[in-house]
Order: sequence, then structure tokens, then C-alpha cells
Amino acid sequence: MKKILSIFALALALVSCTSLVEEFQPVFTYEYEAPAAFAEAKMEPNITIADLCALYKTERPWNIDRNLIIAGRVTTTDKPGNFYKSLYIQDETGGIELKLGKNGLYNYYQEGQTLYVRCLGLTLGMYGYKSGNYGGQGMIQIGYEDPTGTYETAYLESTYLIDSHIFTGPRGDKVVPEVITEAQLPKSYDTQKTNQYIGKLVTLKGLKYANQVFCLIYIDSNKDKKLSANRIFIADQTWGVTTWAMSKKKFEEYFDSGVWDSCNIGNANDYNYGTVGEPKDPGFAMSKADIRAHSAAYSVSQYFMMGNTEIQLRTSGYSKFGDAEIPQAVLDGEATVDMTGVLTMYQGSIQFIVNSLDDIVVHN
Repeated sequence: MKKILSIFALALALVSCTSLVEEFQPVFTYEYEAPAAFAEAKMEPNITIADLCALYKTERPWNIDRNLIIAGRVTTTDKPGNFYKSLYIQDETGGIELKLGKNGLYNYYQEGQTLYVRCLGLTLGMYGYKSGNYGGQGMIQIGYEDPTGTYETAYLESTYLIDSHIFTGPRGDKVVPEVITEAQLPKSYDTQKTNQYIGKLVTLKGLKYANQVFCLIYIDSNKDKKLSANRIFIADQTWGVTTWAMSKKKFEEYFDSGVWDSCNIGNANDYNYGTVGEPKDPGFAMSKADIRAHSAAYSVSQYFMMGNTEIQLRTSGYSKFGDAEIPQAVLDGEATVDMTGVLTMYQGSIQFIVNSLDDIVVHN
């Protein structure tokens, strides 16, 4: 009995809390040695993804205590580096994120492959919910219980936990995305249980550049990230950012150019710490040189319009295409783009994540 409890305690300890961060993180895209044989599981799902999501209650993560099994085909890959320690699967009713806590997932789970998820013992939670008039729903996910209580789900960091719940089914062709219209896009109150396209691979056509970016910069990532004095929001305009995202090197180029010097330090209701060009010392011994040395921004949201609906395209600076320049015709509004990716929600707003730059097609 003690041996069993020890094994369980070890598995629980391997659920990382440090990986529970909002920013994108580096994805290691090396190839692993191919397995000697592919073991195909034969399981029968007993609930759809939409019906599973319907069991979630807002702000009440559920430690699943029923023998529920879902099945779905893989729609994402972390090989280009724009997805981190997770993947999405979908069935006919909807899509959902599996927080698997490993790099190089593409070596184990192929796009188009069927996966079975034994949900008993996992946690159904949401990321990105915000209450109030300017908030809305986030994404319902499957993960593990977060022992810190900071998030509703944690990553399944241990191989034992992953192999106990995720089973590989038949491989197949990549999922063909459905082209959806503006009318089919989710509203702020929608989740996977009310809009079938959330969490799915879809194509959006005819998007126009909205002339604004969003990037949250932490001045010192080792200090409290919720402190106003430790935050810089690059938002509401382009701020000279013409790439899909930015690596560390590209971040430094933007920073050194001075295009961010007039950007305020702080949160929306607490801009009392000066600007990037002239910071006021809030106890950080901060100067512009200090900010450059300690901070970095690895994810960027570029905004596009689909008719009258705003689409936030989120891209990681760790992706292979993060530093790629957005075509000038797109920035000038002379060209539109079609995008294929996973449709997600964050605080009631639409966020869109592509697998690679090949998923963005420019039309002059």
C-alpha cells in the first residue's frame, strides 16, 4: 500500500506548476527516434466533446469522477513552435485542448490521428474566463488538478499520467478545416458547449489588418507579474511592430529603436511608473537599460477584422516564423488574408492560432 501511495505522490509531484504561465514558451522541435512499432488502441467513446464541455460549470473546475471516454482527431502540431505542451482534438461536435506537458508532441501524435481520452481522474477546467461587462468566456480544457489553485487545470507532466489517459488510435489524413462565415463566429458568452466551432480547425476568409498589436511585457519575469510596476502593455496601435511575433533578438531590435519609448509602464488604471523611455523607479532600481536587460516579449497578437468582428491572431516568438515580416500590402490594407487555425476564446474575445505560416494566405 505504501508503495502505491509513493508512486501516486511522485506522479502528482511531476505536475509542474512553473509551466502554468500565460506566455508562450520555447518548443523543442528536434526529431526523436521512431518507435519500433505503433500500438493502436481500440476504444469506444461514450460521450462527445460538446457533451463533456456541457458538464463544466463556470469557475468550478471538475475533477472528473465518471468513466467518460472521448475521441477526436488531432488538428495541431507543435513542430513549427506555435503550440506549447498541448494539442487540440476535435470530433463532429467540437474541439478541446489536451494539456499534455511535453515538448515534441508531434513525434507521438500525428495530425489527423485519432486519440482516445480516458477522462476519469483528469480535470475539466477553463482558461481565460473574465467576469463583468468587458469579459466573457474562455476555453474549456482537459488537464490535471492544479495543486496551487492558481489555474483550473495543470499540465500532465509525467509520462505515467499521460499514458494512463491518452491512447492513440488510427492515423489518417489531416483534418480538412471548415470554412466559416462571420455569422458563425462565437459571441462573448459562447463556449464549446454552445458553439460547435470553438476549439476546431477552421478557415476564415477575407480578413483585413486592423492596425494594432497587443504584447504584454514583464519588466522582470522573476518578480510578481501582477504588479503594475512590472508590466508594459504594447497595445491599441502598431508601435512599429511589423512581424508576426518577436524572438528575443527581435524584441531587442524594437526596444533599441525607440519606438516604444512613449509607452506607459503599468496597468490600465495604474500608469504611475513613467514610460519605457523615462521610467520612474518603483523599487526595482529600474532604468531603460534595466528594462532591456531583464524583460522580453515572446508572444504578439496581431489584430484583423472579419467584417465587423475583431480576430486576435496570437503568435509565439519561439515559432519558426515569429520574426517573419507581415507583407507590406497587408499592413497597408491593400491585401486581405485567409487564415486556417484553431478558433479559441479568451475573456470573451476571439483568439486564433495557426500551426505555421503556410496557414496564412495573402490575397492582393
